[in-house]
Amino acid sequence: MAKNKDITEGAGLEIIFVGRSNVGKSSLIRQITGRKVKVGRRPGVTLIPTHIRLSDLLITDMPGFGFMSGIKERKQDIVKDRIVRYIEHNTERIMLAVMVVDGPVFVEVADRWEFRQEIPVDIEMFDFLRDVGIDTVLAVNKTDRVKEEGLDPMVDGITEKLGMLPPWRQWLDMVAPVSAKKGQIKPLVSIIRQRLHAAKRDDLFRYF
Repeated sequence: MAKNKDITEGAGLEIIFVGRSNVGKSSLIRQITGRKVKVGRRPGVTLIPTHIRLSDLLITDMPGFGFMSGIKERKQDIVKDRIVRYIEHNTERIMLAVMVVDGPVFVEVADRWEFRQEIPVDIEMFDFLRDVGIDTVLAVNKTDRVKEEGLDPMVDGITEKLGMLPPWRQWLDMVAPVSAKKGQIKPLVSIIRQRLHAAKRDDLFRYF
């Protein structure tokens, strides 16, 4: 099997999946591509991006960031720094960033950070991606844990925290409620295909 550094050679496009530890990035990638990504036995173990190669397109599972149980704060900072450096180094190749969040707990966690007068790390990363000019999509995962009538209020709260005024449905080209566990990924696949079509890469549709 080729090593990660070899997989990236000659890649022309890249889609990165970023988010906190344990939000379901790897599961989501597996559902979308049908391929498994190598993951650590527990959150926070992996410090480097993991890649899947589809033609000249890289699908990259970035290390999880934020609080990780049993992982020292210094190591958490190293993870975040490495993510930032990787993105800055590969900005021209990255056509899309998929920011994966745990829908049911996102607002509660963000509120705790803001109560401490700190910027929630998810929001900091979302703003960073847009500041460096990377097209960023929000994948609101674990929607299977929310009743149907609670979906819109939940996603409205999340998008508002990220600076996108509700109702969230006006952002259908940027926000995709999904459930990796249940295989409910159509909204995200649709957005990825939109971006590939805009890049005149319909040939990659066969992978999604």
